[in-house]
Amino acid sequence: MKKKKLKKGTLDVDTLKQMVRGIMSSREDEIDCDECFEQLDHFSELSLAGKSADEALPLVKQHLETCPDCKEEFEVLLKALNAVSSKGG
Repeated sequence: MKKKKLKKGTLDVDTLKQMVRGIMSSREDEIDCDECFEQLDHFSELSLAGKSADEALPLVKQHLETCPDCKEEFEVLLKALNAVSSKGG
């Protein structure tokens, strides 16, 4: 399906949905990208060890659910750690 060209200053439905989800899932005690990045290695190591990273670091989990950039960073880090551990490093 071809998307309609939008007028300047308007939002497409997908962008609007993403914004609403972000607003609805925001919390008073949430962390920003810098704080998430500082804890991402620990969160990744817990995840790889089969421990409950979600319970240990719930604010990181919540941030990853709402921030596509940090989620991508987390996924890349997991792949790298998996590659290192599979090589015995």
